[in-house]
Amino acid sequence: MGIITSNGTTLEYRGGYNPYIVQTIKQIPGRLWHPDKRIWEFPTTLEVLELLSFPEVEITPEAMNALRRKREAEKMAQFIKTNAEKAVPKKPMPIKGGVKPFDHQVRGFNIGIMLSKAGFFMEQGCGKSLTAVAIAGRRYLDRQVKRVLVVAPLSVLPVWKREFAEYADFPSEVKILNGPLKKRIEMLKNFNADALQVAVINYEAVWRAEIFTAIKAWKPDMVIADESQRIANHAAKQSRGMHKLGDSVNYKLILTGTPITGNPLGFYSQYRFLDPNIFGKSFYAFRNRYAVMGGYQNKQVVGFQNKEELVRKAHSIAYRITKAEALDLPDMVDQELYCELEPSAARYYQEIVAYSVAELESGEQVTATNVLTKLLRLQQIAGGHAPEDETGRLARVSKAKETVLEETLKDLLDAGKKVVIFARFLPEIDVIRDIAGKLVGDGYRYITGAVPMDSRSRAVEEFQSDPSCRIFIAQIQTAGLGITLTAADTAIFYSMDFSYANYEQAKARIHRIGQENKVTYIHLLAQGTVDEKIYSVLREKKSIADDVVDNWKQYFTSRRGGLN
Repeated sequence: MGIITSNGTTLEYRGGYNPYIVQTIKQIPGRLWHPDKRIWEFPTTLEVLELLSFPEVEITPEAMNALRRKREAEKMAQFIKTNAEKAVPKKPMPIKGGVKPFDHQVRGFNIGIMLSKAGFFMEQGCGKSLTAVAIAGRRYLDRQVKRVLVVAPLSVLPVWKREFAEYADFPSEVKILNGPLKKRIEMLKNFNADALQVAVINYEAVWRAEIFTAIKAWKPDMVIADESQRIANHAAKQSRGMHKLGDSVNYKLILTGTPITGNPLGFYSQYRFLDPNIFGKSFYAFRNRYAVMGGYQNKQVVGFQNKEELVRKAHSIAYRITKAEALDLPDMVDQELYCELEPSAARYYQEIVAYSVAELESGEQVTATNVLTKLLRLQQIAGGHAPEDETGRLARVSKAKETVLEETLKDLLDAGKKVVIFARFLPEIDVIRDIAGKLVGDGYRYITGAVPMDSRSRAVEEFQSDPSCRIFIAQIQTAGLGITLTAADTAIFYSMDFSYANYEQAKARIHRIGQENKVTYIHLLAQGTVDEKIYSVLREKKSIADDVVDNWKQYFTSRRGGLN
């Protein structure tokens, strides 16, 4: 006699050997055998119960109730999601009066406050962080949450502090958990009791034993996983840490523009964190359900199956929006990503700052030329290079910015994007070419001042017309005029020069006649360096040369990317 019951999330079968039953079991997608317990595990579906409805198999009330609860939960989630997808707030959005949310952000907010667990698959540039801030604030004002943990890539951490400062119309205190271990743990113990407490930490740190224990003791009420594709690998330590963390939290959000990074199996780990009821707690059962196995010892994924079911389940608690679908989104969106120089590079940078300031203060007259010369050297260090000797040859002093570039570029390529990358210095171009070659082989083109004119035209034409050419790398002084790169709707500024005209002309390479999509510009900035001031001044539509004489000291002041 066999018996089917439920463990709360999946169905389980145990019983004596029966060749007919075992043969049927082996035809069920998503099955999983536990030799230690001698039980079979299955997804909680009506199809499983129907297939195993043998006279000698007892289906317990627990199994039937589990199926009923799951079907009711799916219907309720879909009902809530359908009724929430209106561009009218179900409750007031607690954002500052001068901020007008886009329609898709209002829809996301409605879904986020009606579902305790929700995924936002918003393409880069669609403003998913404002949506998340508003949801967290609404839950705080409704006394549902007091402590929010945001887990994000290192380059995005400073953005969250700025987003709360710019958008939150409710009391909040945001702390970036960086620095020595003891400092991070101490930061969790000293929050303002009369505000929403928001701790922001990177994925690489959250699973570390001491940090994880401190976070669990802090007891977050809500966890936001930003760029959740970072936990798409179910076996990675940071993914397993997020799974454990998610099991103890009622309110959860995942935010990403690329939820599966080219592989549908990437859904599992993100949903294992978000809501295990969607796909269960067994990766192998999930894989058996949605992947076709083959190859050596039948252990390689050779295809996928049940795709419609996979998408339906994933989107039952998720909201997807692209820039093309966000009709009221502006034509151009600026974003910032941050990196932190390694300690040795940061010390070297500060030494050059001190030396430069001393020279300028001791001189008879401060001119634009001598200020810009010193800023040029600081900008080179921020990009990872510094003069090695009196010949001016540059040596590598930092890999911080190139690491952020590689992570960002991989995400964009996984989303099917073509990307333009602008940089000022030739050594930076060389680094970017190495990264591009690693990611797309020979599927990139580049132009610098050293590239002949006929070769430049050919490079542009190939990028515009060849689907396999995914990346275009351009020295900003060379590519500022006369070329069209509208095959891309995303550009990354690895570094910028001091000219506002060059900056605007570079942006106009992709935002011009022929561009059919909304455009996103991503700026890579080294925290606490001249990068931040240069970007700030260019955004004010000024040229650095016109500003430095009267305000030169501001260029040598550390701003720390909003981390302080």
